[in-house]
Amino acid sequence: MRSLERHRDVGAYALGVLDEADTFRFEDHLMECPRCAAQVTAFGPATRQLMLYRRSTPRLVHPLAEPGPGVLDRLLSEVAARDRAGRRRTLLALTASVVLAVSAPAIALMARDGGGSAAITATTDELSGVWAEVTTEDRAWGSHVRLRVKDGAGPRVCRLVVVGLDGSEETVTSWTVPRHDARPNTMLGGSAIRPEDIARYEVRTADGEHLVTLRPR
Repeated sequence: MRSLERHRDVGAYALGVLDEADTFRFEDHLMECPRCAAQVTAFGPATRQLMLYRRSTPRLVHPLAEPGPGVLDRLLSEVAARDRAGRRRTLLALTASVVLAVSAPAIALMARDGGGSAAITATTDELSGVWAEVTTEDRAWGSHVRLRVKDGAGPRVCRLVVVGLDGSEETVTSWTVPRHDARPNTMLGGSAIRPEDIARYEVRTADGEHLVTLRPR
C-alpha cells in the first residue's frame, strides 16, 4: 500500500470497511502519522451518527455491498476542509450526505457486526501520571475499543492490553508516545473478548512496565 493510499484510507478505516490486512497496515501507518490520527478522531461524530442510523434502520442491501471509493474520498475531503467554527454543522451534513449517497451500504457492513451500547471509563495513575480513557462498544465479534491517553514521559512505545475475567490477555493496539508531549492521543482497536467478560484494561510500555489500569464501570 503506497503512502498516498494510506492517507486516503482514513475514511474507510473510520467506517470499518477495510479488510483485515489493510486495517493492520493502516494501523501501523497511523502510529507514525499525526495527520491521519487527527482525522480518525474527527470522524468520531460522523461514525456515531451512522451507528445510530444503523440501529434504527433495517438492512436493505446485500451484506457484501460496499460504498464506492468516490464516497469515501468525499467524506475524507469534507472532514479535512472544514474549519473549527463549522465543525459540528459540517459533520452532521456530511453524515446525511453519506446516508443518501450510498443508500446504506456502509451501514449494512457495520450492521453485520451487531452493535450495542458504549461504556466509557477514565482514570489517572498517581504513580506514572498517565491519564487514559477507554470507550468500549459491544460487537457481535467482541469489543470495539477507542483509547485516549495523555503521557508526557515519551518517547516510548506503549500498548493497551485487555485482561479477561478468566485471566486471558489480548493486546488491542500499540502506539509511540512523542517526546515530552502530553497532548491526548487517540487509538482505535478491537478485541475478541466481549465487554461483559473484560476485567480491566492496562496501558503498558513495550517492555511491560505498568502505566495505568482502567476497570469497566
